[in-house]
Amino acid sequence: MAESSYPVLPDNRLAAGVARLAVRHRGRYSVETVQRLIADSYEQLATHAHVRTHLVVLAERFAAERLDALAHVENPAVTGGRPRVLFVCSHNAGRSQMAAALLAHRAGDGVIVSSAGTHPSGAVDPHVVQALTEAGVALDEVYPKPLTDEVVQAVDIVITMGCGDACPVIPGHRYLDWPVPDPDDGPIALVRDIRDAIDTRITELLADLDA
Repeated sequence: MAESSYPVLPDNRLAAGVARLAVRHRGRYSVETVQRLIADSYEQLATHAHVRTHLVVLAERFAAERLDALAHVENPAVTGGRPRVLFVCSHNAGRSQMAAALLAHRAGDGVIVSSAGTHPSGAVDPHVVQALTEAGVALDEVYPKPLTDEVVQAVDIVITMGCGDACPVIPGHRYLDWPVPDPDDGPIALVRDIRDAIDTRITELLADLDA
């Protein structure tokens, strides 16, 4: 297909990310498909972002997650049988971010972890960032993002955290609801308590996954 027919990138700097992801998925997805998905990822994140400084980097990460999920839906053997867990809350700025970061920190490569919001915020709550940093958790993937069909379809377990009727329901998936308080704008002491409560549930989840 001619290059002129490719989707227009909203930021020319995204071209490098398109090239990297196209190499990763060579033989599976066309450059056009990768470019369309990375452009859509950028636009979805830009809709809610308060600060656009890192949007190019985040759009590539978001598109990579979506492409990996799509590849898993088409061929589950791609991920080698590892369980996939998705945490969902309303804004993806507090509870679901902490839960996903804590599970990824503790499970390592044994679990594929995602998080999303039904109405994503423009930024992660700074006290959530502080509480995770204090726990020694890496923050590379901590940014609000919306629910996408690829990620929802790919997961084995959906854990909802206060998103109510807006939470996704896909037949055949396992659902858990964690009634954890919302840390939104709460003092750091409260956020630490919520972090620790989530971590207790993570311990139980890991024991269940290993059973």
